[in-house]
Amino acid sequence: MPEDKVVLCAGDRNCMDIVKCLIAGSGPAGYTAAIYAARANLNPVIYSGMELGGQLTTTTTVDNFPGFPDGIDGGELVARMKRQAERFGVEVRSGVITKTDFSKRPFKLTIDSKDEVLADTVIIATGASAKYLNIPGEQKFRGGGVSACATCDGFFYKNKEVAVVGGGDTACEEAVYLSGICKKVSMIVRRDVFRASKAMQDRVASKSNIEVLWQCEPLEVVGDESGVTGIKIKDVKAGAERIVPVWGVFLAVGHHPNSEVFKPWINMDAEGYVITEPGSSKTNVPGVFAAGDVADLHYKQAITAAAAGCKAAIEVDKFLQEV
Repeated sequence: MPEDKVVLCAGDRNCMDIVKCLIAGSGPAGYTAAIYAARANLNPVIYSGMELGGQLTTTTTVDNFPGFPDGIDGGELVARMKRQAERFGVEVRSGVITKTDFSKRPFKLTIDSKDEVLADTVIIATGASAKYLNIPGEQKFRGGGVSACATCDGFFYKNKEVAVVGGGDTACEEAVYLSGICKKVSMIVRRDVFRASKAMQDRVASKSNIEVLWQCEPLEVVGDESGVTGIKIKDVKAGAERIVPVWGVFLAVGHHPNSEVFKPWINMDAEGYVITEPGSSKTNVPGVFAAGDVADLHYKQAITAAAAGCKAAIEVDKFLQEV
């Protein structure tokens, strides 16, 4: 047993691990944090969570992660991160954190509602999950024409027609970004007005290849063996249904940070994103840090998550040296 891990036993009670650095989440932020923490001799332990590998596992080809000039499958990229972490002795455990007690150090965390573990420090890297519409064809074509990230996947639809679902700032940003790549962008908006800021509305209006389909409800993503071929919509006012021919459907209806289990202790914004000190991964609880999409309202990229994981691990090391 590594010297930085101890086990507490009291009478007939079950033994309880104490680890120096517990990392919740197994995406780019979690694995990068683990690599840096391991190289600092912190013997980190990762709990993988419900979605092993995070959002990257829902992406087919990743073209914008440095070091892979020919692109790489999202699942393979995460698998390589895991192998690299394990090469430095990182222990990756399956399990979901279902309860936390951050009232004192070492912190107590419950895994899968039964096992308990104590940790001197915790890095929250549980990510944020894209919200989906729950319409037919949506899950079938995930990675085959349905995406929740224009920055990640827009390049694959160069000079093609695509659709963006949503009417908020994110949807407008996605549509404007795609307008510089794609032949045409159809924005499907359920209301008769945008929820987006005036500045974002103006940017959309300035793009001649963006068409806004007002008061339209998405009903189904349609396609064949080659992928998405269109999206069926309903004109809410007229009641008519039709299929808009597109190669890709980009969902921009928001993300949900996977942070619920930490809410009793950690400061968050109204949407559940973890609030960290400016320029830092520190939360309001000394010894608890956050990295990646769970604390990122804006970028939500693998590379920014990895960078945040690096910073969190460095700050954990500094924290442990000072306490």
